[in-house]
Amino acid sequence: MSQSKSTFPNGWAIDTPPDLKNSSDKDDYHPVFKAFLAGSFSGTFSTILFQPLDLVKTRLQNPGQHVVAAAVNSRIQPGMMTIFSNIVRQEHVVGLWRGMVPSIARCVPGVGIYFSSLHWLKAKMGKTRGDLGALEAIMLGVVARTMSGVALIPITVIKTRYESGVYKYNSLGGALKAIYKAEGIRGLSCGLGPTLARDAPFSGLYLMFYTQTKQNVPKEWMQSPTAASIVHFSCGIVAGIAASLATNPADVLKTNMQLYPDKFPNAFSAAVYVHQTYGVKGYFKGAVPRMLRRTLMAAMAWTVFEEVTRSIGLK
Repeated sequence: MSQSKSTFPNGWAIDTPPDLKNSSDKDDYHPVFKAFLAGSFSGTFSTILFQPLDLVKTRLQNPGQHVVAAAVNSRIQPGMMTIFSNIVRQEHVVGLWRGMVPSIARCVPGVGIYFSSLHWLKAKMGKTRGDLGALEAIMLGVVARTMSGVALIPITVIKTRYESGVYKYNSLGGALKAIYKAEGIRGLSCGLGPTLARDAPFSGLYLMFYTQTKQNVPKEWMQSPTAASIVHFSCGIVAGIAASLATNPADVLKTNMQLYPDKFPNAFSAAVYVHQTYGVKGYFKGAVPRMLRRTLMAAMAWTVFEEVTRSIGLK
């Protein structure tokens, strides 16, 4: 004999049939699973499209690139277009998508974990994106990104090394084995501190700027699907620029630690090297391609996520 949920407005009765209780549990988890799928879907296209910008950013932040540049043409810091043209000349156009496999292996599940964690945390707080205050948005973004960042740090290390051109791994599995054999668990988690110091604040600040900007948009603009997409994308652009600039120093330290773990065993040693070699501007190396990539990628991811969640009835 089954009971309907309306029979028990204050919760499940003691004699609730087990099959109905299990059905409710499934319903509780279903929106989180849908949020994961929507997030992963939104991350796939943006990852592939903007991979060249991430590759150029990593090469700009690689200290080895500057040693080579100084030896060739006396320039201590090659520019973004110089790196871009060198990649095309030496590795052809396809070289701009070097590191695509680890990028997808990291970004796609990472975006999925982030959005599903965000949805789960908001549900626990009884909030929606429309009711989030500035501090609540920062807190949720930081916690959600920390969860995905810790889970995927080994892939982050491999992705950075693939893109740098310093390491010649043949496959994702081969890279995991090589790093573990040579450096152990520490090698697979190097740069975790700066990675979290980059990603967690980025996500928190991004979500804050995104939600606050969106709340200031006239409500009638959100009624039209076309106008809503433009609003989501524009809010994402504004949020991405601000969050990218604020977190670029941590990204520089992360890249140095993951490429040269013996030389930079901790964030402090990397910070000292960057400051002594390049000064304050060294903390903003690769800021332009990173800002372009993170801004456009996050804006696209949120736009696609908003549309997918609306179409599958998650909102």
